[in-house]
Amino acid sequence: TLLRDADGDGVAEQRHLFADDLTSPFGIALVGERLYIANADALVVAPYAPGQTRLAARPEKVADLPAGRNHHWTKSLVASQDGTRLYVGVGSNSNIAEFGLEEEVNRAAILEIDPATGAVAVYASGLRNPVGMDWNPVTGELWTAVNERDELGNDLPPDYMTSVRRGEFFGWPWSYWGRTVDTRVRPENPAAVARSRTPDYALGAHTASLGLVFTRGARLGPDLADGVFVGQHGSWNRSPPSGYKVIFVPFADGRPAGPPRDVLTGFLGPDGEARGRPVGVIVDSRGGLLVADDVGDAVWRVSAAR
Repeated sequence: TLLRDADGDGVAEQRHLFADDLTSPFGIALVGERLYIANADALVVAPYAPGQTRLAARPEKVADLPAGRNHHWTKSLVASQDGTRLYVGVGSNSNIAEFGLEEEVNRAAILEIDPATGAVAVYASGLRNPVGMDWNPVTGELWTAVNERDELGNDLPPDYMTSVRRGEFFGWPWSYWGRTVDTRVRPENPAAVARSRTPDYALGAHTASLGLVFTRGARLGPDLADGVFVGQHGSWNRSPPSGYKVIFVPFADGRPAGPPRDVLTGFLGPDGEARGRPVGVIVDSRGGLLVADDVGDAVWRVSAAR
């Protein structure tokens, strides 16, 4: 669905069916006049012209993506800054590989895809469910928000955001938060644990942090000028609940530089029922923050106080 706010008042007055016959599409990336869409089972592409309100051509497949059971079905997507590579976040097919590692090939990973040839390679691995992804405007590094494993209690392990470099491994399923061994996983793999990297920044246990975007272009005041917005979908198995909000993490010199601040709250009602659950976050062309809410069935816009 394409929503357009042509008069700039912060409310979309146009709504168009932009594309159909897709398979649970999640990530999108526009590179020049080519629109890439990450379906649950494949990366596809179609031509796009500015102002278009519906795809004129049927999308063509660029590369297959891990599917099957699809325990974590979302496929997030971001293009390299020069548009020559595409990066797809693929979640695990399980909590801790309980269905076997043969079901986890190219999963719990960020995949790098050459759109010219369709060649697929693992860019980084051991990331249980990497969803939100964006480029750090200071360092040029890829950053992601990761939804960690369950059933270790209310306070373990933390979801996190982290920089990600080629070839790095973050522990899943054998360890979390670096080299903390998950003793439930069999067989053990001490060699994998030994090379596991500790993430950059903890976001709280079971917050289901699924959206991430740097603040470039945001016009929300000096306190929200340099950092990252994170959409936290919220816990389903924690007491008390956590997440159910959008937070801001301040940065300095390209690195996290302080505790998170609440930006948008109120998604969890006094009776404990979810009135909304934030997922994707992005800064729009006028400097506002757009938040996709998959329970409220809405897109919210946060703007500076007037």
